[in-house]
Amino acid sequence: MQPLRTQLTQGVTPDRLALTLAVGTACSLLPFLGFTTLLNLGVGFWLRLNQPILQVVNYLLGAAQLALILGYVRLGEFLWRAPAMPLSIPQLLRTFQADPVVFLSQFAWTGVHAATAWLLTAPFLILAVYHLTRPLLRRLAPTRVPDPLSSSR
Repeated sequence: MQPLRTQLTQGVTPDRLALTLAVGTACSLLPFLGFTTLLNLGVGFWLRLNQPILQVVNYLLGAAQLALILGYVRLGEFLWRAPAMPLSIPQLLRTFQADPVVFLSQFAWTGVHAATAWLLTAPFLILAVYHLTRPLLRRLAPTRVPDPLSSSR
């Protein structure tokens, strides 16, 4: 909480910070290993979001990303009405490390399924995280004390 409080005292608005957390959460759960840092970086620059906070969120959600990959694949298979591909995270990693070209040929549609599910759920995730964190961050924000030097005499 202290890094967030520090940001709030340095002029970052609670709403902007909530947006950073929300977008960072969605980008950090992209179901492709090794791409979330770049996605957070690009989206953060595009939307002018706080890069350190985006990358901390990305780091903290690494385990959640791994846990959700299979869920995104299964949801995507359901949406595409595709048969379930038998797979596991260790199997995916072994296949990729052995031969990336074979990996792409075997799992390209699985990636499309996962990406579809992520693209459809990301806006809802952003809205949920934003609306859950905004009130908390507004309570954490210090109340502004009028600057005596800026008042007119």
